[in-house]
Amino acid sequence: MFDILIKGGTIATAADVFAADVAIKDGTIVQIGRDLGEARETIDATGRYVLPGGIDSHVHISQPSGEGIVMADDFESGTRSALFGGNTTIMPFCLQRKGEGLRAALKDYHALAEGNCYTDISFHLIVSDPSAQVLGQELPALVEDGYTSLKVFMTYEDLRLSDAQILGVLDTARRTGALVMVHCENEDAIRYLVDLHEAEGRFEPRSHASSRPIAAEREATHRALSLAEIVDTPLVIVHVSNREAMEEIERARARGRKVIGETCPQYLMLTADDLDGMDWEGAKFVCSPPPRDKESQAACWDGIERGVFDLYSSDHCPFRYEDEHGKLNPRGRENFRHIPNGIPGVETRLPILFSEGVMKGRIDLSHFVALSATNHAKTYGLYPRKGTIAIGADADIAIWDPEETRTIRHADLHDASDYSPYEGLTITGWPVSVLLAGKLVLAEGKLTDESRNGRYRSRNRSPLAQKS
Repeated sequence: MFDILIKGGTIATAADVFAADVAIKDGTIVQIGRDLGEARETIDATGRYVLPGGIDSHVHISQPSGEGIVMADDFESGTRSALFGGNTTIMPFCLQRKGEGLRAALKDYHALAEGNCYTDISFHLIVSDPSAQVLGQELPALVEDGYTSLKVFMTYEDLRLSDAQILGVLDTARRTGALVMVHCENEDAIRYLVDLHEAEGRFEPRSHASSRPIAAEREATHRALSLAEIVDTPLVIVHVSNREAMEEIERARARGRKVIGETCPQYLMLTADDLDGMDWEGAKFVCSPPPRDKESQAACWDGIERGVFDLYSSDHCPFRYEDEHGKLNPRGRENFRHIPNGIPGVETRLPILFSEGVMKGRIDLSHFVALSATNHAKTYGLYPRKGTIAIGADADIAIWDPEETRTIRHADLHDASDYSPYEGLTITGWPVSVLLAGKLVLAEGKLTDESRNGRYRSRNRSPLAQKS
C-alpha cells in the first residue's frame, strides 16, 4: 500500500503535460499512471496542476549585512514563506567575511539553519577573500563535500574581487568542477556616480537606480564572460535586468561558451520609477541591479520566452522598511548610499510567473516548470532527485489551483519583512498544497506540519562544469 496517492490532477514536467495519478511511498515517487491501487491517504487534485516543488536557487537569509543592519528573515521565516509560495528547496548564500575561512563560515551558517527549515536547503558559497589557503585547500575540499557552487561579486566595496582574484577563483573552479555565479556591476563606475550624485545633493532613493546604470551592468557582464573565456570555465550570470546584458550572454553563447542566464520578478514587474515613492517609500524598491524601465521589462520577458534565461529566481533579500535596522536605518533615512540593498520575494516569485507568464500566454506550463524547478536542479547538481515528477525522485510536489485569484497583500504573506514590493498585484493561479519528501506539509493553504523537517542537501557537481 502506498503512503499517499495524488489523484485526478494534470502533471507537468519540463518536457510534457499529461493526466495521471502519482503514488508516493517512503518519501519517493514510486508510480505514475492510472488505477494505481490503494493508499493510506488520497489527495484529490481534480482540476489542478501537479508540479515539481519550486527550487529557488538565489535566496539571502540571515546574511551579515553591515553594521547596524539586520536581515528580516531567518531560516524559520524564510523557508516558511518559501513553502507557502510553492517551493520545496531553496538555496541561500553562505557569506565568507574578510579574514575568515569558508569552513568557519559554513559551521556558523549550518548552526543557524539546523532544525529551523520548512523546506530543504542547500548552500552556495560567497567568496570574498580568495586567499591561497581558501583557493588551494578549503575550496577544493568543500567541493568534494558537496558544496559545488560559489558566487563572486564585482560590486560592493567589502565584497568585490579584482579581475586577478576572479581569475584565481575561476581557475580553482575549473580544476575542481565547481560552478561560479557572478554579480555583474562595475564598482568603480558606481562609486564615481554615487560621489557625483552626492556632490549634486541627490540623496533620495531614486538616485540608487541612476547611480547603477545599465552600462555598469553591461560592462561587468562582458568582463566576467571574458575572464571565464580566458580560464575556460562556465558561468552563471545572475539577476540580469536588461537587454544589453542579455546580448552579452547571447554573444558569448554564439562563441561556444557555456553560460547560464538568470532573471528575477523585480525586472519583470518593477521599474526605476518605483524608487520615486513619496516620503522615502522608494527605499522599499532599492536592490541591485535596480529595476530599469518598461523597455527593459519587455526585454526580460523576451529573454524568458526565447531561452536567454535558464533560471528564474527571487533574489529574496529582505529588510524591514519601518525599522532602524532595516531600510530606514538612521543613515539610510538621509542618503540612498546607506539603504540596504534587497527586496523580499521568495513567496511571490512563482505566483507572479504563473499569472503573468502562463495565464497570459507568454510561456507554456512545461516552460514554467523548467524555469521554476527543473533548470535549477540541473544547473546546481540536484537533478533528477529534485526538480521533476518522475519515478525515483523525491516526492517534493506543489499542487496548483489555476483558477484561484488573489491580490498580493503583505498581511497575507509569511516572511518577516513588513512590506511586499508587489502589494496590490492581482494574481491568477496559486500553489494551494505542498508535499515535502512525501509528507503533506501545506494543505489548502494551511500549514499542517510545524515540525520543520527540511533537510540540508549536499549536491553533485553541475553537469555544466563537467569536462566534455
